[in-house]
Amino acid sequence: MTDMVPITGGRPLLQVNNLTVDFALRNGVLRAVDDLSFSIDPGKTLCVVGESGSGKSVTARSILQIVDAPGRICAGSIVLNGKDGRPVDLVGLSPRGRQIRAIRGRDIAMIFQEPMSSLSPVHTVGDQIIEALRLHTRMSKAQARAEAISLLQQVEIPFPEKAVDRYTFQYSGGMRQRAMIAMALACKPQLLIADEPTTALDVTTQAEILDLIARLQKAYGMAVLFITHDMGVVAQIADDVLVMHNGVAKEYAPVEQIFHAPKDSYTQMLIGSVLKLEAKAEIRLARTPLDKTAAPILELRNVSVDFGEVKALDDISISLLPRETLGIVGESGSGKTTMGRSIMRLIDPTAGEIVYRRADGGMIDLATAKGQTLATARRELRMVFQDPFGSLNPRMTVSQIIGEPLLVNGVASGRALDERVCHLMEQVGLDPASRERYPHAFSGGQRQRIGIARAITLNPRVIVADEATSALDVSVRSQVLDLLMRLQDELGLAYIFISHDIGVIRYMCDRVGVMYKGRLVEVGDADRVCNTPEHAYTQALISAIPRPDPRDRDRTRRFRYVEPGNLKNGSSVR
Repeated sequence: MTDMVPITGGRPLLQVNNLTVDFALRNGVLRAVDDLSFSIDPGKTLCVVGESGSGKSVTARSILQIVDAPGRICAGSIVLNGKDGRPVDLVGLSPRGRQIRAIRGRDIAMIFQEPMSSLSPVHTVGDQIIEALRLHTRMSKAQARAEAISLLQQVEIPFPEKAVDRYTFQYSGGMRQRAMIAMALACKPQLLIADEPTTALDVTTQAEILDLIARLQKAYGMAVLFITHDMGVVAQIADDVLVMHNGVAKEYAPVEQIFHAPKDSYTQMLIGSVLKLEAKAEIRLARTPLDKTAAPILELRNVSVDFGEVKALDDISISLLPRETLGIVGESGSGKTTMGRSIMRLIDPTAGEIVYRRADGGMIDLATAKGQTLATARRELRMVFQDPFGSLNPRMTVSQIIGEPLLVNGVASGRALDERVCHLMEQVGLDPASRERYPHAFSGGQRQRIGIARAITLNPRVIVADEATSALDVSVRSQVLDLLMRLQDELGLAYIFISHDIGVIRYMCDRVGVMYKGRLVEVGDADRVCNTPEHAYTQALISAIPRPDPRDRDRTRRFRYVEPGNLKNGSSVR
């Protein structure tokens, strides 16, 4: 898009013109970024949005000349108007030269998506911050250590004097991301590039990280290039938005225009996908109401799971009705996944009963079932996992993956098996002609459909879906949720849907249970819990969700939950 006019009014801090990045592959050239132009003003936030594979991260890495091989910048310019006032074209610098190394960290800093893989596991967090400071400033070791402690304090890491000497594995996910921010801000850069910095975080931790970046941005007057696929985050923090698809800029405009008057059909689709998850699904609204007097198909009675000193589940009691979708929501470490795995008996409960009612009315306690009894029950209870790639065997074809439960259980073989696999693939919206391909040849959304097809092969009655859509782009997410609901109607399924995304829970669930530190703190009708939550923790969770509307940036509604024992007057703090 060579005719794309920069939004900037004055002299931009960074000006990208006609950037093109190619990856040389055995079967040709992949153009990851195609003729891209944009600019960032000092103190402003530009959000780059798009689905996986759109070229967002490659664009960010190009600015710092850290594109992974075999990628290379083959055209365009990236001009930085630095502190000394002289413009520098970063494309013209050697990726390993002294000039670009001086710019990295000092003028432009970057926060990566996964802090665990970008922080050293063998050095303390403090040593890593001290190294960045001493590399770009003339501080002594003692001065750099004092500054590192000050930085950890600024990013709200508790007890920074002790935390400075801890290793990465001793930090939680949110604390690791804060440590990355502290390191990135060590030299007070003019531009901070944040590549999906909140994707792996809970909604409450995400809200705190976004507030932190905004506060530090104001204090330092720095520009921010924020890469994300979460349109809610974009609405809350962006000044300008660049929408990318397949390496091409589809739309580049102020945030108000992107959300309220998008011009490009792709942008309209993205915004539409986000707004769709703000309300209850049409499929769900059209369905006949559940029979709430029916006997539960599954019932957890006082279930506890202990891992040594840690109580992962603490006296949980909840039931699932036939054909019901029960959402389980909460932050990381709240016990959601432990609950799902206990139901499937991938983890043995320490106490309590998990009563499953079979189609003939017979009852099985899954918590103590063994041998053939458990194997029979597992045919009727199946699981869809969070990571669609990690849960599929890369050495098996899709036909083998979907057909394996049928083969192992002696249900079908030969031609009958192949016909059943083709039918299952059609049910989940996949082309049966691709059944001899391997998982790597499919997109993330398609891989999750393969996982769903495998889950429904044995005509189960209950499916436990553990964060089944969290790894998917927003446009694919609603498609997979609609597929799950359609299959529920066709096959009479009951779902336990584990998620940290309240939008997903609101969209498809009948009831929801909210978990906090291994306990169920609130259970009720999904609409009631999402719109008028009663428990202070649920209120804090709802208040942290970024609203997909730039006109609604009222941060005063947000508060943190503090357990009553830790707060004298009440259980929430603004």
